[in-house]
Amino acid sequence: MALLYCYYGDDFTGSTDVLEQLAVNGVSSVLFLTTPSQAQLARFADCQAIGFAGDARSQTPEWMSSHLPGIFTRMLELNPAVVQYKVCSTFDSAPHRGSIGRALEIGRTVFATRTVPIGVAAPQLGRFVVFGHLYAAAGGEVYRIDRHPTMAHHPATPMHEADLRLHLSSQTDLSIGLVDLRAFQTLQDRQDFSRQASSGAAATLLDGIDVAMLQQAGKLVWDLKEDSQPVFTIGSSGLTAGLVAHWRSTGILAPARPAVTAAATDRILIISGSCSAVTGQQIQWARSHGYGCAELDAAGLASGNPQARETALRLGLQSLESGCDTALYTALGKPSGATHDQSLGVALGRLLLELLQQTGVGRIVLCGGDTASHAVQQLNLTAITFAGALAPGAPLCRAHAEEGTGLDGLELVLKGGQIGPEDFFDIARRGGAG
Repeated sequence: MALLYCYYGDDFTGSTDVLEQLAVNGVSSVLFLTTPSQAQLARFADCQAIGFAGDARSQTPEWMSSHLPGIFTRMLELNPAVVQYKVCSTFDSAPHRGSIGRALEIGRTVFATRTVPIGVAAPQLGRFVVFGHLYAAAGGEVYRIDRHPTMAHHPATPMHEADLRLHLSSQTDLSIGLVDLRAFQTLQDRQDFSRQASSGAAATLLDGIDVAMLQQAGKLVWDLKEDSQPVFTIGSSGLTAGLVAHWRSTGILAPARPAVTAAATDRILIISGSCSAVTGQQIQWARSHGYGCAELDAAGLASGNPQARETALRLGLQSLESGCDTALYTALGKPSGATHDQSLGVALGRLLLELLQQTGVGRIVLCGGDTASHAVQQLNLTAITFAGALAPGAPLCRAHAEEGTGLDGLELVLKGGQIGPEDFFDIARRGGAG
C-alpha cells in the first residue's frame, strides 16, 4: 500500500497526538518507538501512515545534526507523499535546545523541498496563528504565547516571542515567509505561497484560526507533493488534521466512522514529571478523589540516589498493591527548585518498568512532554497503535513489544503537560464508560 504520510514527532506525547488525528479519521497508522526493521515494517504493511517517535525537542542542534539526517533518510526511503516534522503547537524551542530552525535546515536538504510549509495552528487544542503570531488558550482565556501563564515561563524553553518568524530567526538564517489569514479568506493562499517561494523563502508560515483554514492548508501542502519526491513540512497535529480533512473531501479517505472509545480498566498508574499547572490541578483532583498520591524526590531520582529510588518504588508498590489508583509525581505546577529533564525521565521510566513487572498494572499515564519521551524509552517497546479516544491530544494507545517482555498489549497514555481537563485521570481510567 502506498504511504500517504510519514512523520517524526519531536517528542513522544506529540507523536501520539498525531497518531490520534490519523486513527480517529480512519487512516490506518502505527507509531514506531525505535527505528523499525524490515520485519517490523512488514507487520504493519497495511498502514497508510507511519510515525517515528523521537525526543529532538529536548536535544541540542549538534544532536540533531548527528541523528536527524539518518532518520529523515529512512523516512525518504519509505516514499510517502508527505513527510512532517511534528512539533508542539506551542512551538516552544530555542537555539540551544529543540531547535526547529535546525530541523528545518536538515529536512529541507534531505527532502529537497524548496520552500517548506510550516503549519503550527491547532484550533482543536486552543492554539491559533494570526498574522504569524501564536496564541494559546489557558483557563478559558486566549493569550499571546509570550504572555501565556505557562509557556512564557516554561522551565526549559520559555516562549518570549509570539511572532514565529522572529522566533525562528534566532534558530536559523533561512528566510521565512508568511501566508496570512487574508490570503486564506480570499482563496489566494496557493498564489501567496508561490510568491513567497519565488522571492526566495526557504520556508513559509501558514496562519490558522479554524477548521476551514486547516483544510485549505492541507490542500496547499498536498498540492506541493511530487510523484518521485515527498514534500517536507513542519507543523503541529493541526497540520495533520488539515491534511486528513483534504483527503476526505477529495475521496482519498472513506467517510468518517464513529470514533473508537476506550474501555474502562480496574486500576491505573500515573507517573508525572510535568511542571505544568494543568497537570498539577489534575493531580490535586486525583488526591481529593481517593487516589494514592505521593510526591517523589525529583533531584534524588535524577541524580541516581538509591534511597530516592527505593522510596519511590515502595510508595508505588504500597498504593498499587492496596488496589488504589495511583499517582506518583515530581511537582505540582512550577517546581520550587532546579528542574531536571533527561536524567529524571530516564529514572521515572526505570521506576515505571519495575512497577509494571512487580504489579502487572495494565494501564498507565505518563505526564510531561520531555519527561514522558525519555521515560517511555526505558520500556523498550517496538511500536504503539491507537486504542481509543479519551481527550483531544491524549489518546489511549496499545503497546507492541517483543515476546517475553510482558509488555505487549500494555495500555498507555502519553499526556503533554497542558493537555486534558481537571478529571483527566478519571477519564483515562473509565475510558468511554460512564
